Amino acid sequence: MATRIMLIGNTARGLLQFRGNLIRELSKEKYEVLSLAPDLDNLFFTKLINLGAKPIHYSLSRTGTNIVTEIISIFSLARIIRNEKPDLIFCFQIKPAIYGSISAAISRIKEVFIMIEGLGYVFTQDTTKNKFLRIILSFFLKASFNKAKKVFFLNHDDRDEFVRRSIIKIEKAYVLGGIGVDLAEWTYVEPPVKPVSFIFVGRLLKEKGIIEFLKAAEYIKRKYPMTEFAVLGDMDGNPGCIRKEEISPYVDRGIIEWPGFVEARTWLAKSSVFVLPSYREGLPRSTQEAMAMGRAVITTDVPGCRETVINGVNGFLIRPKDVAALAKAMERFILSPELIKKMGKESRRMAEQKFDVREKNETILKQIGLD
Repeated sequence: MATRIMLIGNTARGLLQFRGNLIRELSKEKYEVLSLAPDLDNLFFTKLINLGAKPIHYSLSRTGTNIVTEIISIFSLARIIRNEKPDLIFCFQIKPAIYGSISAAISRIKEVFIMIEGLGYVFTQDTTKNKFLRIILSFFLKASFNKAKKVFFLNHDDRDEFVRRSIIKIEKAYVLGGIGVDLAEWTYVEPPVKPVSFIFVGRLLKEKGIIEFLKAAEYIKRKYPMTEFAVLGDMDGNPGCIRKEEISPYVDRGIIEWPGFVEARTWLAKSSVFVLPSYREGLPRSTQEAMAMGRAVITTDVPGCRETVINGVNGFLIRPKDVAALAKAMERFILSPELIKKMGKESRRMAEQKFDVREKNETILKQIGLD
């Protein structure tokens, strides 16, 4: 009987986009893959089946804080686990880690692994409410990590933060350094330089630096009218999301194009430079994709972002929340367009060295004992 591996994510899209290669690899190795997400529809259901997984819906509110609802959801997940009887459970992101590890304990599953891909708005935004939630989350995360055999982090800063807070013992933590991209799928495309264009790809969260991107675009567009800007992404239920009325004026005035949530590859191919002025990341997949396609990168000198850029080699590192610094970095590419191709080639080279999804998956399988 095949080993049953249960992957628990916080969105169906995330399972497809970020776990697709892993699911395909596990299925190819004849493992039975159970893919759990709270928002499965017919399209996602079919796509996961085509990857070789068995899709299963479970109840999860990504931003919910109602204790009764949360407890009900945990026991509901535990019932799924008891029915499916997985041999190993792999949880992705903070809330599924808590849900999954507690449910696994209730169901007496001992092979539990966790991947933390970013600290989330509770840890990155210092509001009074978040400080209170941080205490609660830290308690539950510590309990979850105690039950896990290993916890994967994407960068050293996040791991060190959790070690410093005594949430995890360092011997249980493993720094993966990004989940990687399929380099055969995300191939090099020579970047255009006339006109110079900048692209932002991600959820429209304030902590992603979308406000800074819009303001810098406005300044540059006024000074260099031929420059183009695109924003790929949409709003969701995250408390850190901007409102539609905050971005619409930039579209109406012709400063940016905003197609919403669309497939990124086509838009990256016609963009010169990738921009992510985030306040903190795990290790952004969007940046890895842009690098694989040979795009120079402007990003912030913060955890999870600084790992993608060697300043002055494949792009520029700037201070977070600094519109002037972002605009200055953009201007450097406009005034010296030869940097676009030169740095783009360095990005592709770095992606080949550091972000090959096949090597990342081999490492994951080895670390969870499936090599």
